[in-house]
Amino acid sequence: MSEIVISEFMDEAAVAQVLSGRDVLYDPGLVDRPDELAAALADCRALIVRNRTQVRGPLLAQAPRLKVVGRLGVGLDNIDVEACQARGVAVRPATGANDLSVAEYVITAALMLLRRAWFASDRVAAGAWPRMDLIGGELAGRTLGLVGFGAIARLTAAKAQGMGMSVAAFDPFVPARSVIWATTGVRPLALDDLLASCDVVSLHVPLTDQTRRMVDAAALARMAPHAILINAARGGVVDEAALVAALRAGKLGGAALDVFETEPVTAESGAVFAGAPNLILTPHIAGVTEESNVRVSRVTAEAVLAVLKAL
Repeated sequence: MSEIVISEFMDEAAVAQVLSGRDVLYDPGLVDRPDELAAALADCRALIVRNRTQVRGPLLAQAPRLKVVGRLGVGLDNIDVEACQARGVAVRPATGANDLSVAEYVITAALMLLRRAWFASDRVAAGAWPRMDLIGGELAGRTLGLVGFGAIARLTAAKAQGMGMSVAAFDPFVPARSVIWATTGVRPLALDDLLASCDVVSLHVPLTDQTRRMVDAAALARMAPHAILINAARGGVVDEAALVAALRAGKLGGAALDVFETEPVTAESGAVFAGAPNLILTPHIAGVTEESNVRVSRVTAEAVLAVLKAL
């Protein structure tokens, strides 16, 4: 059996180069074959996952020799960190490796939604010319509100400021007197004030008991009718049905969701979004570009290998 099991996709060059000489099972479809995954885990010492493999009690029980879990990304809501610690299993996320790709996704989504013409190709090709209907707005001069102000949010703030936006943020873990606010040029705001005053709101929080559905109908009602919501953080932070209702009622200018309560989205769970106006849906790709996949894969492989070498 293999020493290192990789159950989801990663850069194959990183597997071949960084993990050279190790007994590796790389099978990006293994996450969808639980019986085969369980068999592969029986003797492995390292497991590398993305966000779909659920590293919790049942899986850990199938991996008695496991010493390290590498996470191809930064979110850990699919990994029971406490259970891993109790078993002496190290958890190594790829901190910082996909910050740029997420920041660029947020800016791109905001631009697309503000321009309001991203969906017009079929109409133009059919001979329509909805020019006046689809005149949108510019980012410059608008205010971006960041819910959470960690590394990705700070990089997003810098990109937005470079395009002429002012930026505000809410983060209860960053003190109001922190030098971060002065050094970044970002204004700290209470959450309700941020929702009410910002033209674009981007979420940058983990999924916890405190953040689950924090953007609910009441939160959406505080936002201006022209405002845009972007969630490239974690599914479950936004009440999806409430968001769709706000869009359909014209109480929100647009939204982009890259993460969902149910992933992968099924025909049943995705039905709630049908017909919602000015809504962009993407399959959890904000942090995954060709470049970031290379960075994330190498960082994760190197971190896992370091743990194995130290044993």
